[in-house]
Amino acid sequence: MATAAAKRYAKSVFELAQADGDLEAWARRLTTIRELFADPKLAAYLGNPTVATGERQALVSESRWLDKEGTNLAMLLVESGRVKEAADIETEFQRLSDEAAGRVRATATTAVELTSADRDHITRELSRRLGKDVRLSVNVDPRILGGLRLQFGDHVIDASIATRLEQLRRRLVVN
Repeated sequence: MATAAAKRYAKSVFELAQADGDLEAWARRLTTIRELFADPKLAAYLGNPTVATGERQALVSESRWLDKEGTNLAMLLVESGRVKEAADIETEFQRLSDEAAGRVRATATTAVELTSADRDHITRELSRRLGKDVRLSVNVDPRILGGLRLQFGDHVIDASIATRLEQLRRRLVVN
């Protein structure tokens, strides 16, 4: 769950990206920043308040992977102590982009890998029911034993065998 600060940063970047008319470029910048800040040693250095802010920002400004706008945002995150929130900012930015484009990201969790036909069927059916374009990602988790757990937005549809067995166990214990 993104913090209030991460949501504010994402909203500001999203509004800037809309004004520039270049959501994709900003999405790439945020991904690059997240990837850079994901390095544990770099994140520890950039988040270390005992190192002068100027020194930490200088390290970021030397990055050959970021353009001018990306560098400015990364330096702002370093200055404000938000290095650890880069992933949340990226996630919230993507959520805002999807919402603006009428898209929904969904995750299907199954016990075994789905065939492409099954993926397409789930995507089509969910798109039809929601009336939006659905971007589906699939996770395999053998612990659910069978069935499907589908998550989109704040909604979870859990039709997994593991959940049904747990519900049955609870009913048997109560009686």
